[in-house]
Amino acid sequence: MLSRVDTYLRTERVTLRPFRADEADLLIELDSDPAVMRYLSGGEPTAPELIRERDLPSILAGYDRWAGAFGLFVAHENTNGAFLGWFCLRPEREGPLDVVELGYRLRRPAWGHGYATEVSSALLTKAFTELDVRVVWGATMSLNRASQHVMEKVGMTVTQTLPTPEDMLAVEGAELGGYQYEITKDQWEQRLARQR
Repeated sequence: MLSRVDTYLRTERVTLRPFRADEADLLIELDSDPAVMRYLSGGEPTAPELIRERDLPSILAGYDRWAGAFGLFVAHENTNGAFLGWFCLRPEREGPLDVVELGYRLRRPAWGHGYATEVSSALLTKAFTELDVRVVWGATMSLNRASQHVMEKVGMTVTQTLPTPEDMLAVEGAELGGYQYEITKDQWEQRLARQR
């Protein structure tokens, strides 16, 4: 079983590890940037007390729920240890373990450097080769072309359009809805074979 101090994943430039109980400030900093929260809350920060009392405890509980195999993980740059944001690879709370969500939220200084693509690609490899995952999916708003581009670069394709959740109707572009992207293990293996 993965302990809370172990590395979950390491790529050429990024290390993912479980969050610790004393790291609410990382999440508070990330969620306080209006540009980071643009497509999530219309730029409104997440209240620090919600992060401390709801979000971080839920993240920590996920490590126990899924025995460390899945969850939301803090991302640090390998060379200087800079906090980049987080990535998640996790099933729905009561869902099957072979259908998991891929997601990420990065600090603005980390945008445009290929971190999202690098780590997402490595997470797909982990999902399909180590974790018996059958389908990986991700969702994004129609206006969020940067996120769509990352999913497309790692081989995910749109499988359905999504309506806007009620609590996001005030967000810019919410009326356009969003997209769900997916890739199956078979599709990932076929793509890998073509790249060889």
